[in-house]
Amino acid sequence: MNTLDRHDLAIIAALQKDGRSTITALADKVGLSSTPCQIRLKRLQDQGFITGYVALVNKTKLGLDHVAFVQVTLSSTSSKTLAAFNTAVSSVAEIEQCHMTAASFDYLLKVRTKDMASYRAVLGEKISNLPHVVQTSTFVVMESVKDF
Repeated sequence: MNTLDRHDLAIIAALQKDGRSTITALADKVGLSSTPCQIRLKRLQDQGFITGYVALVNKTKLGLDHVAFVQVTLSSTSSKTLAAFNTAVSSVAEIEQCHMTAASFDYLLKVRTKDMASYRAVLGEKISNLPHVVQTSTFVVMESVKDF
């Protein structure tokens, strides 16, 4: 197990707020000079604590206002069934997140579409046709209070 000190944790926190920080700006934020900060950053990347960088986009501006969470129950939870579902779910672009749960259902999906009609089509044509799906239950988001 790799241990992280307060500087490592500060680097991670600062990058989560602004992944485009320069090394100089990042070093200033975490109280280090540039070279030690750069060495720590490389170590955090090499050890897998930082796995990548992404651009966060405004989904509303892209016309993707509708968010629904979908509970999915499968016909069984055998390794083969789970593997088939896991592989297939990756091909549905509208599914932003997929989590296996320890609950009365097997998976929780976060699905984003432009509107209710689009969601209904995704549910009926894609999600319901994923391997081994026997039941779904939808919860529509009225307002996102905290997204990140």
